[in-house]
Parts: sequence; C-alpha cells; structure tokens
Amino acid sequence: MTMSLKARITEDMKAAMKARETDRLATIRLLQAAIKQKEVDERIELDDVAVSAVIEKMVKQRRDSIAQYQAAQRQDLADKEQAEIVILQDYMPQQLSVEEIAAAVDAALATHGATPAAMGKIMGELKAKLTGRADMAEVNKLVKARLG
Repeated sequence: MTMSLKARITEDMKAAMKARETDRLATIRLLQAAIKQKEVDERIELDDVAVSAVIEKMVKQRRDSIAQYQAAQRQDLADKEQAEIVILQDYMPQQLSVEEIAAAVDAALATHGATPAAMGKIMGELKAKLTGRADMAEVNKLVKARLG
C-alpha cells in the first residue's frame, strides 16, 4: 500500500532534518502547519485530496507574492518564493497537459451547452475533475475563451 500524502510529508520532513536541508525543512514545516490549521479549523482529518487543495492554495499564494516582489524589484525574495513552489509541487499530483485540459473543457461544454449562462455548472464540473491537476485560473480563462 502506498503511504498517504501527509505521511510522505512527515517522512520528508524527517529526511530534511537529518540532511540539514534548512530551506526544504522550513517549507515542509509551513506546509504541515497549514494542514494542521485546516484540520483544527474544520475539526476533520484531511485526506490526500484535501491536502492537495492546501498545497495548491500555498502555491497560488507564492505565485501572487512573486508577482508583487518582482514589481517591487525584490528578485531575492521572488527567488525564495519560487524555490518554495518547487518544493511544494513535489507533493502535487501529476499535472495534466494542455491537450488533456482542453479535452475536459470541451466535454464539459458539450454536457452543459456552450452558453455563458452555463459557466457556473461548467466550472463546477471541471473543478471536481481537475482540482490539484490543473491551474484552475488557466482552466477558467480557457472556458471563457471558448464561450466568448
């Protein structure tokens, strides 16, 4: 049996401690804190899908920070955030290709109709299918382009 994502993160934290990889250790600790916070807030045990959602949110936050740091001419901080994204993406499921995403969008459009009124239903279906495996902001842009 394969180990859960949370167990893998814990094992990687121990390995980073032993190897004295301070940057990796710090990022993994931030990730564990975010997972624990969500579990405490919602009083639930997170499964792999929910953990992936936490990781995806953390990656999105770092991308937003990179844009702000670059606008403020702070490339050193942007590089640090980029390094954290690389570490976090190790825990994300395999990302879908552009063709696979386009096929999923086309299938959802065929199911719900290619009208702007169906946007909510289309995105709801795609979010359920693609969360953690595709950048939902990019999926949203693709759907809007196909509808518009």
